[in-house]
Amino acid sequence: MSVQFIGMIQPHEVSETFPRRGPVIDRDFVRVFAQAHEHAGFDRILVPAHATSPDNLLAVTYAASVTQRIKFLLAHRPGLQQPTVTARQLATLDQYTDGRVAVHYITGGSDEDQRRDGDFLSHDDRYARTDEYLSVLRQIWTADKPLNHEGRFYRIEGGWSEVKPLQQPHLPIYFGGASEAALQVAGKHASVYALWGESLAQAGDLVRRVRASAAQHGREIDFSISFRPILGRTEDEAWARAERILEDTRRVRSLQGFARGGPQQSEGARRLLADAAQGDRVDERLWTAIARETGGRSNTTALVGTPEQVADALLKYYDLGISTFLIRGFDPLLDAIDYGRELLPLVRQKVAERDAAAAAQAQLKAA
Repeated sequence: MSVQFIGMIQPHEVSETFPRRGPVIDRDFVRVFAQAHEHAGFDRILVPAHATSPDNLLAVTYAASVTQRIKFLLAHRPGLQQPTVTARQLATLDQYTDGRVAVHYITGGSDEDQRRDGDFLSHDDRYARTDEYLSVLRQIWTADKPLNHEGRFYRIEGGWSEVKPLQQPHLPIYFGGASEAALQVAGKHASVYALWGESLAQAGDLVRRVRASAAQHGREIDFSISFRPILGRTEDEAWARAERILEDTRRVRSLQGFARGGPQQSEGARRLLADAAQGDRVDERLWTAIARETGGRSNTTALVGTPEQVADALLKYYDLGISTFLIRGFDPLLDAIDYGRELLPLVRQKVAERDAAAAAQAQLKAA
């Protein structure tokens, strides 16, 4: 099983540890940021979406124009436009980028953020709509003639797209969400199921549940997990850096008028906070302090140690069946460059060695 790395770019320089630098859209920063990931050896870059942020589809278009090989993971919120429109947009983007785009469908774990764009459906209704949305989307991408659809959320007559994705049968579908409603949609549609950075016990349990959901539809599924690696030349140096990151996060949140974070409204956030309730350090290297400080917002758990130690920690998740790692730093640009120097090559080397040993063992058993 090959391993892949996904980074993340934003339209401007910002982090939990420092407020935004520069304009809302900083083209020079985006160009350097995307090229840094390509040069560091990342396979793909996530471009996130929020209800108040710049249009990320256009950000992918720009970033693809200033890179050559790296692929993209476009975050997309279903339900804010018709799936037929989305199907044409994404198929067109896939053609123009030479098949370098996958899509992460984010149904939305925050009522507040959804309502900023006029979406007032309840949590479970949003997932029901996503199920129907993805069904229509996949049909439009693969149909060889116009189609009709009449469902709970969408009614379409003669739906059709002249443009089809370059990738066949369609763009890869990444999907997240840890509620029961989300797991049912994941099992039915997802190519890759994405977890936040949970403990080994919680991640292993979720992998088993998603696999069971996919098996109900006769499908198999891949897995991705997100971490914020904090590296040091020694373990002590890495933990000291983690403490500085926590201090900087508290200082920035204080300056911006945020109190210590209350729980974010999502099952994923609750799961991160459940790990944080065990203490700031879980499974030796999983550091939960930022997740606790911010109320489980986004992927805020870290793996802390030397590159060798963090690589070994990632391999424990690989052994659970997780082959994609979405990693980004608290100093996003510099950390992306740093990961490419040691961490990415180390993990790939260790995975190759482990897979070769497993293949040799299988051959011995077969003989």
